[in-house]
Amino acid sequence: MTTHAAPQLPCAEGEFRQQFSSTRRGARLARQLALCQLSTWGIPHTMAVFDAAEIVVGELAANAVTHGCVAGRDFEVMMRLRDATLRIEVSDTRTERRPPGPGTLAPPRELAETGRGLMLVEALADRWSVRDRVPVGKTVRAELDIPLPPVRPRTRD
Repeated sequence: MTTHAAPQLPCAEGEFRQQFSSTRRGARLARQLALCQLSTWGIPHTMAVFDAAEIVVGELAANAVTHGCVAGRDFEVMMRLRDATLRIEVSDTRTERRPPGPGTLAPPRELAETGRGLMLVEALADRWSVRDRVPVGKTVRAELDIPLPPVRPRTRD
């Protein structure tokens, strides 16, 4: 008799949350710690979602430092792995500089040196949004779907 096993994530589920200084060093540290957490959860470096998460965290952290910085206030990175979805949220305390949402990004000018970060997020994330943060600020959320391994039939003797 052959039965099918339910697909399982190749990794553990969990949550990571950390505040970082609103500096370039803080953004770099956020990206590095996010990669360490992905490895801890068992997401291999060889999965496309690992590379996508690195870029998304890096771009959102850089945006929080560049466009969301308020003197003396940190930004926060939260990653949650659950139900084959990696959610990445980067929050800052600057309310008035809200980025455009999904589907409304204007391409940068041809020779512009900036303006491509959220376009990368939009291209890599399966879903993303910009939300108000309570009590103050905003959160940019991106979700990456993690492909489940193929279901292999089990045979019974």
